[in-house]
Amino acid sequence: MDALSRDQAEIFEHMFSFVDSMALKCAVELRIADIIHSQDCPISLTQIASKIITNSHNSPMISSSPDNNTMLYLNRIMTSLVRKKIFTAQYDHDQNNNQTVLYYGVTSKSRWLLRDAKPSLAPLILMENHPIQMAPWHYFSHIIKDQEGSATAYEKAHGCGIFELASVNGELNKIFNDGMACLGEMVMGAILPAYDVFGCMGSLVDVGGGIGGDLAEIVKSHPHIKGINFDLPHVTATAPESNGVTHVAGNMFESVPSADAIFIKWVLHDWCDEECVKILRNCRKAIPEKNGKVIIVEIVLKDSSQNKENDDVFDETRMIFDMVMMAHTCRGKERTEFEWKKLLEEAGFPRYKITKIPAIPSIIEAYPF
Repeated sequence: MDALSRDQAEIFEHMFSFVDSMALKCAVELRIADIIHSQDCPISLTQIASKIITNSHNSPMISSSPDNNTMLYLNRIMTSLVRKKIFTAQYDHDQNNNQTVLYYGVTSKSRWLLRDAKPSLAPLILMENHPIQMAPWHYFSHIIKDQEGSATAYEKAHGCGIFELASVNGELNKIFNDGMACLGEMVMGAILPAYDVFGCMGSLVDVGGGIGGDLAEIVKSHPHIKGINFDLPHVTATAPESNGVTHVAGNMFESVPSADAIFIKWVLHDWCDEECVKILRNCRKAIPEKNGKVIIVEIVLKDSSQNKENDDVFDETRMIFDMVMMAHTCRGKERTEFEWKKLLEEAGFPRYKITKIPAIPSIIEAYPF
């Protein structure tokens, strides 16, 4: 293939890259991974389709014979997902019908699509690919050309920010909370085994803690900790009860409940530098001057001067997350270590320590002394 043709092919791939995410979303909505996984062995397209129909009617009494259109569409979805190694496909002989049949199986990747198991990325896939969440991506050129305005892509698409919309849109509120909860479970699974600082504190506030899943895991591992889950009223209103965790509604831009330490995970990347400084200053006021700390869990981007030969498996994903912040947040972004250092110093934290974990974000411990 000549260079011109190769370049053209690559542009086509970029142009239609949304095809992969839509196929992935379809698989999650239809519970295809759950269907195959539940059988403990590869199954045919007909078996998958029959189960989808049964599930959609929520009754085993409904006829489960798929029509030709169902089989045609499902076949094309499965072909796409097999090419991406989400599922396997292998021909085998069916002795009952004396025919050669294509059977589909699960892979290490498809386990992340399971809706009936944890940890799972299924809720995040449904959230990020929901039409409400996709709309802001179409407004990048608008916000770049808008010299006088200050509206974000999300505000251009919906007339308000994501948190304002979630406060009045129950569907968005649920899918957002579910998506953040599943992401939190995976990150906490990387933090807790490698990070033992929680053992030396009596109380901990999770700022922007959502429905309290992260804090519940921390308190479960360290029952002596008094946990305070702190978030907006419409979020804490849906939070389930959990032993050792108290849900407190409020606004982190106004104040933060006092505790020995603050835990703040994937919150600061939602906001611009000025707003982050406000949040961090309120966190500083809420902890002891001599031995308090703020435990920040956020992405630390590599800057352009760092050696790209040492990239890890999540580096490309971290850059993608920065684009997600541009689409979904109030002028939020991911930051390099230099940018984090500048924010922390301005907020009154002269000292910090970064700990890498086997996950997308890192742990940043900030000290007011």
